Amino acid sequence: MTGQRRLSQAISEGDGISLIAPAVDANAASAAERGGAEGVVVQANLPGVRDATGLPILWRLDAQPAEALGAGADALLLPAAALEEDAEHVERRWREAHDIGLECVVEVRDADELELALERLDPEIFLLAPEEASDADDPLESVLDLLPDIPAGKLAIADVEVTTPDEIAELERAGVDAVIVASHNLAGLVRAAPPEV
Repeated sequence: MTGQRRLSQAISEGDGISLIAPAVDANAASAAERGGAEGVVVQANLPGVRDATGLPILWRLDAQPAEALGAGADALLLPAAALEEDAEHVERRWREAHDIGLECVVEVRDADELELALERLDPEIFLLAPEEASDADDPLESVLDLLPDIPAGKLAIADVEVTTPDEIAELERAGVDAVIVASHNLAGLVRAAPPEV
């Protein structure tokens, strides 16, 4: 069943914005599913995480696609910044991931990385993860500034700290498809999401 849970499908189906929760272990992945998340993101190879949840798993660590797939991932994160350093390596990893059935999510931090990602990879899913350069730069505003440059039909996941239903609603109104939220915030944010019709 590995590789069969489509992250793109999970975050584009239904009404409203999807919530994705980080998982630090198998129990956290299971709790995220019970709590209403529509995906989990892992930053380490976590034994048992695939068996603990039926949600799509976004693999957010530097690994070969086959290694990610073998560990239960459904989607692989590729940083657009790496395109500047070694575009051939990133493109090769992109092809390998697609060839074995993994979806690829491309992380962009600014407009230049977004442009480069579109030019070299043309991904279907973007992870908008702006750097906090200074106190004056609001990460939420940075995501909202990047969003208009995402072509129609592509999916956008926001990786910004959100703690209130108002912030979730602002991202949803702007057209963000999903947001990564800390698991301890999940319950309140899921209940605050607009009801499905």
